[in-house]
Amino acid sequence: MTDTRHGPLRLRPAHERDAPFLERMLLEAFNWDRPRFALAELLALPRAAHYVSGWPRAGDFGVVAEDARGRGLGAAWARHFPVDDPGYGRVSPSVPELTLAVVPGERGRGVGGALLDALVLAAEEAGCPGLSLSVEDGNRARGLYERRGFVPVGREGNADTLALRLGG
Repeated sequence: MTDTRHGPLRLRPAHERDAPFLERMLLEAFNWDRPRFALAELLALPRAAHYVSGWPRAGDFGVVAEDARGRGLGAAWARHFPVDDPGYGRVSPSVPELTLAVVPGERGRGVGGALLDALVLAAEEAGCPGLSLSVEDGNRARGLYERRGFVPVGREGNADTLALRLGG
């Protein structure tokens, strides 16, 4: 169990009621290095909004990290995207793309690793052949993904697409 500044970390499945928190975490994922978007701006961009719109859709799964008081510390979730509406880190319609973010005050404390491990386990249990994501140049989270076995499989602009193969 990981300790946060407010006590032990609790992980639980993401539910429909978590949609507003997932929106805030999507904003953190996009604003990882500096404020680039306000939430309303981000959700007005179809290629960004589709990571959270209609949460949860069939096949979606995710994990929320909370402290002992129930305060959201971060989230990781995965979603399949169709060929005609790809995510930034899409590798295949059969491979869900993950999004992961941690609130700024809790970064570097093991929350992201705990979320990623739980999401990988959920993907394995769901029979997913893998997971993919997009990570921009300079994002320190890349090291976490690579330590967990993600490898580069593509590049778009200033970001790499990383993928993790599951199921042998």
